[in-house]
Amino acid sequence: MMAPMTEKSLLVVLGGLPGSGKTTLARALARELRAVHVRIDTLEQAIVQSSLAVPDAQEAGYAAGARVALDNLRLGLPVVADCVNPVRASQEGWQSVADEAGARIVEVLVVCSDPAEHRRRVEERVADIPGHRQPTWADVTALVLDPWPEATVVDTAFRPVGRVVAEVRGLTG
Repeated sequence: MMAPMTEKSLLVVLGGLPGSGKTTLARALARELRAVHVRIDTLEQAIVQSSLAVPDAQEAGYAAGARVALDNLRLGLPVVADCVNPVRASQEGWQSVADEAGARIVEVLVVCSDPAEHRRRVEERVADIPGHRQPTWADVTALVLDPWPEATVVDTAFRPVGRVVAEVRGLTG
């Protein structure tokens, strides 16, 4: 039997358009918090490359990510979820994970407010997940994210990663 935890686990959900700086922020924040980094792109690509016939790898990736996050939160580990989080259902899904784990949740919408900088990031990125097709600028600008009223907006445009990490850390209490 596990001893009761005296402090709530922490789930930080970083969402936003590709190229906004989510993964860079997630990696740095996970290192600082000594947290588990749950990257939905990695899970989705593993599903796509598996021999399973999965009609919607995106939905499956979010479902798998939520369960991995829940397992780690139940161990008392902080979790940083790195995802686009485009629809209300995914946003509510992370809240359900936090509720089920009895964890605090910090929801962050990561943006790059400078369109030229955002485009440069998208066009110059190198895929770091084998087989993963990076979205084009046209793909990114075609994405429409559902409103996410619970999220705090954090702008990464022309800001050092350390400063953005400090801002998000400030939200975690």
